Amino acid sequence: MKTSIATVSISGSLREKLTAIAKAGFDGIEIFEQDFIADTGSPREIGQMIRDHGLEITLFQPFRDFEGLPEPLRAKAFDRAKYKFDTMAELGTDRILVCSSCHPQSLGGIDRAADDFAALGEIAAQYDIFVGYEALAWGKHVNDHRDAWEVVRRADHPNIGLIVDSFHTLSRKIDPNTIRRIPGDKIFFVQLADAPLIDMDLLYWSRHFRNMPGEGDLPVLDFMRAVTATGYQGPISLEIFNDQFRGGRPETLAVDGYRSLVALMDDVRLAEPALKVDTPNIPARVRLEGVEFIEFATRGEEAKALARTLQSMGFVHEGDHISKKVALWRQGDIRIILNQETTGFASSAYTMHGTTICDLGLQVSSAKDTTERALALGATPFNQPVGPGEMEIPAIRSVGGSLIHFIDEQSGLSDVWSVEFRPVSEPKDSDCGLEQVDHVAETMNYDEMLSWALFYTTLFQISRSPMVDVVDPDGLVRSQALQTPDEAVRITLNGAETHRTLAGSFLADSFGGAVQHVAFSTPDIFETATQMAANGFQRLEMTGNYYADVAARFSLDADVLEKMRAFDILYDEDESGAFFQFYSQPFNGGLFFEIVQRVDAYQGYGAPNAPFRIAAQKRKLRTKGVPSK
Repeated sequence: MKTSIATVSISGSLREKLTAIAKAGFDGIEIFEQDFIADTGSPREIGQMIRDHGLEITLFQPFRDFEGLPEPLRAKAFDRAKYKFDTMAELGTDRILVCSSCHPQSLGGIDRAADDFAALGEIAAQYDIFVGYEALAWGKHVNDHRDAWEVVRRADHPNIGLIVDSFHTLSRKIDPNTIRRIPGDKIFFVQLADAPLIDMDLLYWSRHFRNMPGEGDLPVLDFMRAVTATGYQGPISLEIFNDQFRGGRPETLAVDGYRSLVALMDDVRLAEPALKVDTPNIPARVRLEGVEFIEFATRGEEAKALARTLQSMGFVHEGDHISKKVALWRQGDIRIILNQETTGFASSAYTMHGTTICDLGLQVSSAKDTTERALALGATPFNQPVGPGEMEIPAIRSVGGSLIHFIDEQSGLSDVWSVEFRPVSEPKDSDCGLEQVDHVAETMNYDEMLSWALFYTTLFQISRSPMVDVVDPDGLVRSQALQTPDEAVRITLNGAETHRTLAGSFLADSFGGAVQHVAFSTPDIFETATQMAANGFQRLEMTGNYYADVAARFSLDADVLEKMRAFDILYDEDESGAFFQFYSQPFNGGLFFEIVQRVDAYQGYGAPNAPFRIAAQKRKLRTKGVPSK
């Protein structure tokens, strides 16, 4: 598989784009005319610069408003084409995209367009250039790949072929399987883009909201399966127009693009095993089986305060590391690690963020397969020296520079707790009923959300829910939940657009910390709240107005409502079940814990309660310099 990306897809100057694209692992680029016109080099110099990056120019584009023009516009269009062919010869590329005409004076007619392309093919042959015709979704006369193919078929010239673009086909809800009827050798180029489903003008939708395959809602996999079935063996290229991407980091966007292509073609290989798919045979998406541990980097008095909080929640200090200042706390299937080392990654994380969740351990079906797939998808591996008696557990970088470690049973990595930790005392009967991690909430800048959602969904068997708005008194936070099919792992991605929101202030104050809170599940939230209160747990207090509103909105028994009020428990319900939740007070700049109980098949996260929870947290996290009353 030859991977390619249009230079318009990522931000930066042409030279910045080339560096990022080459580093991400792409084989080539579609060079947009605007990019090379804006560069100071000559076409020949630019072509050589591209090849010096180890890239080839897979396509030159765009050439607009060619076919169906009356004279003298028709003659002028052919003159323009010859000029483009001369430029392409200097650049060193042999394929050009001609998009269907939107010219106000263009004339309809398949045969008229075919005659124009047959004549263009004769000229292109003199340059050894191949012309690809693409149907724009908003083209004046041709806006369907089936009509574009008919133009190409009637032109009947070896230098004239078809270009298919997933957005132009899928945005018009054209059945992608119609592509299967087109000979693969007459498809000269394939462009891919996804997009969220939005009911708007096609041109505006295309120019502002395209994203990487797997980041939107279009059936790009079905499109690519159909293309592959034709026998097409040419480049697979991304063409993305997105306002958010225009302000993003070229390196991140390029890695996301490469990741999306590799994952997509691997999905095609698995979905169409009878087809010849030229793509590396990497492990399939990995099954997540649970959260193995949550690790805090912490020190001194902050570590002592965190330990007291864990004690009040019913966690037991179960073990200490054989050689490091690392403590293991446990309750049910939940493991919390407090790392007070002054060297290594945790120490660096503490120096950067203060007390922070620096590492997330995930139970996976195969740590080896997870690592192999992650690296094939462009993840950044993490390694640090392993001390005597320690196990080497594979890890990669994650949100905010934090880590994810992969632990499985089949390779013995799950024995790490007995190998690396020594018991410190007999187990104490202080359990408060917490059983497992319900979800982990990661906070990031809003423009990073698509990237991290793609990271998780291409690596694991995990799906994303629709994005929702979480109302903060000082702005909006966008939230998207990711969940495994068996609900063993839930991760929420929360995107902040302003530092005034709770999520935004957490990012600012922690210098980009990743996990802002962890939620633990219990089968009986009232019993858990009672025991934790007896242990001295400091809850987040809710207002009386909240409970008056809950009483009006829901049909709850008076005694249930009274117990909720007594323990600051919040409530929500949907058509599938009910949800109870309460929170710790925020600590260390905005970290907090959550306790939840899901009743029946409730799938949400208590989003209607977020404004009241956030307001209560902000009362605790008063603006610096403002004294408590």
